[in-house]
Amino acid sequence: MVELIVTAESVEQAKALVMAGVDTLYIGEDEFGLRLPTSFSREEIIAITDFAHEQNKRVCVAVNGLIHNDRIEKVVPYLHFLQEIGVDEITVGDPGVIHLLQKYHLKIPYIYDGHTLVTSAKQVNFWAKRGALGAVLAREITFEELKAIGAQVTVPVEILVYGATCIHHSKRPLVKNYFNFTKTEEPSKSLFISEPKQPDTHYSIYEDMNGTHIFATNDINLMPHLTDLTEAGITQWKLDGIFTRGEAFVEIAELFVQAKQAIQNGKWSTDFMQRLNDRLITLHPKERSLDEGFFLKNPEDVQ
Repeated sequence: MVELIVTAESVEQAKALVMAGVDTLYIGEDEFGLRLPTSFSREEIIAITDFAHEQNKRVCVAVNGLIHNDRIEKVVPYLHFLQEIGVDEITVGDPGVIHLLQKYHLKIPYIYDGHTLVTSAKQVNFWAKRGALGAVLAREITFEELKAIGAQVTVPVEILVYGATCIHHSKRPLVKNYFNFTKTEEPSKSLFISEPKQPDTHYSIYEDMNGTHIFATNDINLMPHLTDLTEAGITQWKLDGIFTRGEAFVEIAELFVQAKQAIQNGKWSTDFMQRLNDRLITLHPKERSLDEGFFLKNPEDVQ
């Protein structure tokens, strides 16, 4: 069974995504989660969780940050809060947080999200033996590798089917440091960097309390390859709206809902896929480009 896991930027958008038919909302706050479209307050997390559960949908909360000493003591009260309000699961990337879950006998299911680390079935199964109910795969994995992983894992694995790919994360405030060095005013948004010899590259960059994040030039779109994923047993599909905002992202999520339903009902066709994909391209931000990421690459060509 395919599960659509979708980020949300507001309580209102979360409700719209639920009504559009997504299965799981992915939310959190910046102090413990990485690269979220919005850092929600505790009250907002409660409101979203209550609404999702009323509609028989799920909520996954990001606790996938690398927790430094200045925040580690805050994690346990946050986990208690999430357990009390009944969130369905969390993502975790720091083994220290997994240790705290076990030490304090917290009963929140967790998905292992080690960012770029999860590239093999052995890595997934290692964490499954330690209580993980699933894992988030690294973004830079080819389809040939995905097929091998899908055949060997003992728990479900998640793949990004739409959205931006982070290729670098530094704890340092590199954006602020740059503008302090150049003695110029820091723009509020829409920052990007380019390679000196490839001026057409467009690596989005932003900074928050977790440091500096740099994203690939192209966002990922695997709409044309969804049947390949289902045949490989990769059925947890993530949509990330960090750079696709508002109603456009809700409509894109609805396109994937239609795709899921068509595949499961045996009504998927090339023509239907093309109509959905054309609409997705229309809705995608014009300043951002799309491709399939590493999906179609030969593993031997990846360097």
